[in-house]
Amino acid sequence: MAACTLDAPDARQLADFYENLLGWPRRSDAPEWVELAPSDGGAGLSFQTEPLFSPPRWPSAPSRQQMMMHLDIEVDDLTSAVERAVALGATEADFQPQDDVRVLYDPVGHPFCLFVHTDSDS
Repeated sequence: MAACTLDAPDARQLADFYENLLGWPRRSDAPEWVELAPSDGGAGLSFQTEPLFSPPRWPSAPSRQQMMMHLDIEVDDLTSAVERAVALGATEADFQPQDDVRVLYDPVGHPFCLFVHTDSDS
């Protein structure tokens, strides 16, 4: 797999958020398509402009765009990672299903999770 692609009303604006959150450089940058990739290789994250974008709904609700995927991002310190993500433009979800995971929404509404790896995760 080369990348996971997220739709957004403005690809560059959403890419700015994830570029700052993940610290990944841009591999490609066009007005309607941006690619980020980790410096050490591996799959990246791409963004495409979708003028008819409708944000997903999580938790799911009838007759709303359902979440079809989300990003899981491992962090060293959950509290500081949440604070940083919120400072960059994320919003913490009202519903949190686990104590050791925080669900947030990026600036256009895609849910993503921040978590700290523990020995019980193996």
